[in-house]
Amino acid sequence: MNPIRVLIADDHALVRAGIRALVEKIDDVVVVGEAGKGNEALDLVRQLRPNLMLLDITMPEGSGFEVLDQVTKKHPEIRVIVLTVHEAGEYAIRALREGAAGFLPKSAASTELEQAIQTVVRGEKYISPETSQKTILEFGRGTTKRDLLATLSPRQREVLRLIAEGRTTKQIAQVLKISVKTVETHRAQLMERLGIHDVAGLVRYAIIVGLIEVE
Repeated sequence: MNPIRVLIADDHALVRAGIRALVEKIDDVVVVGEAGKGNEALDLVRQLRPNLMLLDITMPEGSGFEVLDQVTKKHPEIRVIVLTVHEAGEYAIRALREGAAGFLPKSAASTELEQAIQTVVRGEKYISPETSQKTILEFGRGTTKRDLLATLSPRQREVLRLIAEGRTTKQIAQVLKISVKTVETHRAQLMERLGIHDVAGLVRYAIIVGLIEVE
C-alpha cells in the first residue's frame, strides 16, 4: 500500500514544523512538501500531486479559500482538510460547502488529526467535535441527509446502525467492546449532530440514508 502523501500549507514556519512532526508519527503517511504562501501551495500541488492537503485559511499571496477553490476545481482527487485557528462557524460552513473534506481547529488533539486524515482519505468528510451544533445544522441545510451521514465518525455510524437494528444500549456495548456510558455518549452526540431527539428518529434516519436494509 502506497503511503498517503501530505502537503502542509500554513504561513507560520513553526506551526508547519509542529504539524509535520505530528503527521510524520502516523503510520503510512508522509509529508511531501510545505508551503507558506497561497501561490506557493498551488505550485506544489501541481508539482507533487499529494493525496491530501492540510490547509490554513489565512495566508499571503492567495488565501486558503482561494487555494481551496483552485484545488477542488482542478485537482478534485486531492482531499483538503482546513486546519485553522479561526473559530468554527462561518469559516467551517464556507470551507465545507466549497469542497473541503474536513475542518479541524488547531486546538484539536494530535489523535484527532490522525482520525481526520484517515476519515477523509476514505472519501468521507470530517468535522471536529469542537464544531458547534449550529454550524453542523447550517452546513446540513445545504446538503442531503446522506451528505450529513458522511460527517459522522466511523464509530458513530456503527452505533447508529446498531441502534437502528434494535440493539439495546447494553448489547451495543458488548458488540463494540465499549462501556454502556460510552454508548450513551455516542447516542447523545448522534442526536445532537443530526438534529434528532429520539431513538425512533435515529432509526428512521438510518433507513432513509440506507444504513440498514428493511425487509
